[in-house]
Amino acid sequence: MGTFSTLIIIMLVIAFLLRIDFIFYIIYISIGVYAWARWYVPRSLGRLESERIYRDHAFWGEIVPIAIRLRNPNRLPIPWLQVTESVAVQLRQGQPLNQVITLRPKETVTLSYQVAARKRGYYQIGPLYLTSGDLFGMMPDRHAILPGQYLTVYPRIIPLTQLGLPSRLPFGTIASRQRLFADPARPSGVRNYRSGDSLRQINWKASAHTRNLMVKTYQPAISLETAVLLNLHQDDYQRSDRLRTIEWAIQTAASLAAHLIEQRQPVGLISNGVDPLALSDAPEFDEGTGRLIRPAALPDTPLPPEIPPRNGRAHLMKILERLARIESESTIPFVEWVTTATFQLSWGVTILIITARGPEPVCQAIHRLVRLGYNPVLITIEPDAQFAQVRERSRHLGFAAYNVIGLADMDVWRQPVGRGW
Repeated sequence: MGTFSTLIIIMLVIAFLLRIDFIFYIIYISIGVYAWARWYVPRSLGRLESERIYRDHAFWGEIVPIAIRLRNPNRLPIPWLQVTESVAVQLRQGQPLNQVITLRPKETVTLSYQVAARKRGYYQIGPLYLTSGDLFGMMPDRHAILPGQYLTVYPRIIPLTQLGLPSRLPFGTIASRQRLFADPARPSGVRNYRSGDSLRQINWKASAHTRNLMVKTYQPAISLETAVLLNLHQDDYQRSDRLRTIEWAIQTAASLAAHLIEQRQPVGLISNGVDPLALSDAPEFDEGTGRLIRPAALPDTPLPPEIPPRNGRAHLMKILERLARIESESTIPFVEWVTTATFQLSWGVTILIITARGPEPVCQAIHRLVRLGYNPVLITIEPDAQFAQVRERSRHLGFAAYNVIGLADMDVWRQPVGRGW
């Protein structure tokens, strides 16, 4: 503005001194163009319509297309518009969006790019920066912003067989001496008809053979719910390889939950990690990685609420969303936390306990769950040369133990010596 005003004043002085009408004409045109640019550029940019179109959830390894839709509702064109999208480094797939376009009157333009879901997390997509100005550069560039949105990347899900866990883990139903209900898939014989028995249970062939009404009998069973108990107290993990091990623990929890839901079994999730999204009303994101920044944990930092056992794909997505965001922290040690964490669970629930190792205090804490009527299974995920002792100790205390340490060791896991299967 200052340079333009100075130029106009100089031209006016020259025009008055030389009495040249052409210079007056140039001054009028310049002032008109300046007034037009000052009024039209901010107005056109303010009315510009922008929209980001994408799927806000992605599975590990997926490529997510993102479309930026821009519409000029004005009756005049926007001569130039620079479009720049901020993309997290961990999500970048190819060149980020940074283009200069022209929008004709009432024109809609769609620009697209892709991001890659390489690591679980809760990421910010954007913000989108829009810059425009006049053709002559008389006005400073004007800016507009399309606020950032969010992308949840689920943890990697690994088939149960590749996890090295046997399919005979106690999922599903188990036999019970309590006749809670009769399982039609498990017949056990016949008996004499009693008043009140359903006609559907009558075994007509046996009745004809014995000449007495006989009814079918079935083995009693209890439907087992399963809870995944994920220990993310970071001091329980070895510092040298903590980040990789904790990510593997989260992947193991996600894989077990997915397998159970696929088998149409109710599954829940309990963890002593922290959910950064629940700790702040205004979440902050790292400018480099784009991931959600974890606030500093305090001694009274609340743990994320448990997800009670349910079945169905929608419930699995709820579990995976929690596992996408959850982080390890120095919260409550496992031995102090495990009993109170399972207080709300029903009797007989299978508890898949995922933790670093199985020293004696951990095994004793799990034994208390056995005495309370639960069916715990210990899954350790750090390498342990003494795991044979852990397996033997757990067998005496009434629960099974497995050592699952990573895909690279899959062939070793399947060896019967020292691995628990």
